[in-house]
Amino acid sequence: MSQNQLDWDKLRVFSVVADLKSFTAAAKKLGESTPTVSRKIDDLERKLNCELLLRTHRGVELTEAGRVVEAHVHAITEKANSIWYDVCALDIEGTGRIRMAAGDGVASHWLTRTIPEFLDTHPGIELELKISDEEVNLLSGDADMTIAWEQPRHRDLLSQRLGVLHYMFFASPEYLAQHGEPESLFDLQGHTCLLHSNYQNQIDAWSTRAHDLKKALSYSVITNSGTVLREVCARGGGIAVLPSYVAELDPERLVPLALPEIAPIRFWLVYTQRMQRLSRGRIVIDWMRKQFSEDVSPWFMDTFVHPAKRSRPDGEQSDQAKSARSS
Repeated sequence: MSQNQLDWDKLRVFSVVADLKSFTAAAKKLGESTPTVSRKIDDLERKLNCELLLRTHRGVELTEAGRVVEAHVHAITEKANSIWYDVCALDIEGTGRIRMAAGDGVASHWLTRTIPEFLDTHPGIELELKISDEEVNLLSGDADMTIAWEQPRHRDLLSQRLGVLHYMFFASPEYLAQHGEPESLFDLQGHTCLLHSNYQNQIDAWSTRAHDLKKALSYSVITNSGTVLREVCARGGGIAVLPSYVAELDPERLVPLALPEIAPIRFWLVYTQRMQRLSRGRIVIDWMRKQFSEDVSPWFMDTFVHPAKRSRPDGEQSDQAKSARSS
């Protein structure tokens, strides 16, 4: 490397620190330790013979030199992305990789049912599915598309509304046989309850009913894993708040309780304009829309209908639901 040549890795690290205004947050995003990130910034400042960042009690602030370097790094990144976009726009029909980011739940439980069929139909497409609760930046290349809980406002991002998740209460037949079924939300205070940590963070925005429940109930298990929540509930660990579609995924082990819906949450598929231009992007977008359409499943409609009333056309409860309650 020439003595005057800058290390792009250190410039990239600087850009993340400048964007997040925190060494710790940048280290987490980059998958490196905070001392390593700090050392790379120190090396870059020595190389440029100037101070780029000011460490303050509020976090990190850019110096005048730091703002100049940040502008150059953004320009270089945009130029590199232009090469990527221009070349990838010349894609071969129905081939290539799609990087999708989604939170724990919808992707890992609902979409996985039909991914094998999708891959059989489109063998040239490679799906890279990242399950993470962290917000992704599609414009910076973190992923190609994501499932989001808010509709994006950026002009360079496109979105398709996928539907509504209806959260409600479930328990196993064994738990109900041993502890009985709550007949009202008030009765939940005497039961063992389970909760996803994301629900705990979002619950104030759900509804007045959910806000009141947060104060009234205590939870014996709080987890960041939908799989853990579902398994503990299915094995008799307690009553869990789960999306209504779980009634279809695990009908033998999980009984939807005859209680009101606790929260309807809208969600979107978000992607870049580049994804819409690519044939593989359009294929995945169409497939995603279909998985949540009313033609495929009623679980994601705007209006909540209790799972027990979907089992039979006349609105009667399913045999499974009836037997669980009579045990």
